[in-house]
Amino acid sequence: MTTMRAVVLDAPGPVANLHIRDLSIPVPAPGWVRITVKAFGLNRSELHTRLGFAGPAVTYPRVLGIEATGVIDDDPSGRFARGQQVMTLMGGMGRTFDGGYAQYTCVPVHQVIPFHSDLDWATLGAIPEMLQTAHGSLTIGLDVQAAQSLLVRGGTSSVGLAAAVLAKRQGLTVLSTTRSPAKADALRAAGVDHVLIDDGAVAPQVRSVLPEGVDAALELVGTPTLPDTLRATRVHGVVCFTGMLSNQWTVKDFYPIDYIPRGVRLTAYSGDAGDLPVDVLQQYLDDVEAGRTVVPIDRVFSLDQIREAHALMESGQAHGKLVVLLD
Repeated sequence: MTTMRAVVLDAPGPVANLHIRDLSIPVPAPGWVRITVKAFGLNRSELHTRLGFAGPAVTYPRVLGIEATGVIDDDPSGRFARGQQVMTLMGGMGRTFDGGYAQYTCVPVHQVIPFHSDLDWATLGAIPEMLQTAHGSLTIGLDVQAAQSLLVRGGTSSVGLAAAVLAKRQGLTVLSTTRSPAKADALRAAGVDHVLIDDGAVAPQVRSVLPEGVDAALELVGTPTLPDTLRATRVHGVVCFTGMLSNQWTVKDFYPIDYIPRGVRLTAYSGDAGDLPVDVLQQYLDDVEAGRTVVPIDRVFSLDQIREAHALMESGQAHGKLVVLLD
């Protein structure tokens, strides 16, 4: 076989701009490996690229996908054996070079994370970017500690659900938001202690539970809700800006003294494969396999359903990770 099926974005635009085509199977350059993709998760980063928000670094046509899960098909360096289970993410995937929306993808060897698991490929495909973002936000971004309180703004997103699972495993009290009361059960299933219905003013609800505010807050919605999230956080507490579910990134006419409440600390997180250590990934997989942790998956699609999957992601109606499973 010399060709593979891949999802190609010819130019920014609607889901109709996503096309399944037969492409030549890529050949790994020196220092790169080729992965047989078994599954991949959908991410809003790919939605942003499709809509044209990713900036001039992206060239077209492009195979999207900032993550992939599968097995090593060819590693010229000999570092990984053929058939080794691996995950890969970020590093320019789906932007500066072709990504994971394909039967095969080539990536730099340094952004490959090996693992061993008997979990099904759909479950495994949901994990890389979701876990890396949640873990990195809680550790690098917020440096959370046991017995602290955490607010997750955008709690029913896949990263929000994963963050709640990780935080509960570390012994935190978790408050998570959702705009839809119908999604409250999904939050409780992830272990959330206090479900808050987001009507735009969450801070008063937080302070009705914790009068001084939360110790840490993870902002996944974006700049429209960031001021209210800051107001929900205690003096010397930390807010980490990680997500942009709203598709709004910037703050117009930013004046820090007026914008940030006195004594509250604001940071941000974005990461790559290096922020997901092998032992952290393996422990998470082992916990899932043992039933101690749940991977929040909303729906699994086939490659032929990629437009339907992107439309659901864009609608904001998903209750967890959307995954594409390859044959």
